[in-house]
Order: sequence, then structure tokens, then C-alpha cells
Amino acid sequence: MKKKSHSGLKKRIKVTGKGKFMFKKSAKNHLLVNKSKRQKKLNKNGKVASSSDSKWIAKIIA
Repeated sequence: MKKKSHSGLKKRIKVTGKGKFMFKKSAKNHLLVNKSKRQKKLNKNGKVASSSDSKWIAKIIA
């Protein structure tokens, strides 16, 4: 029987051109008035998953 891929994770991860996995950082949805401008700026862009996480992500998405 074929193992199913994780649909929730597929929606939250994007693959870059070089095959790395990007994901959105947390703490950008609400209560933004209390957070500093620096914290909001650093969370603006996505983050590249580490190499150990990338192996896990590739296995669970495929």
C-alpha cells in the first residue's frame, strides 16, 4: 500500500529552485502592536529549513 504524503505540510512549505525548503516564520498574524519593528522585519521573509529538517520534509512530502 502506498504511503500518503502529508497534505498539511505540503501547503506550508515551498521548494526553492535549488531544492531547498522554505517555510513561513511564526508570530506575524496578530498582536503586532506589541512587537518591535525589528522583530516584525526579521519575520517578514521565509526561512530555509535546516539540512536535518530537509531530509525529514522530503520524506514526508514525497
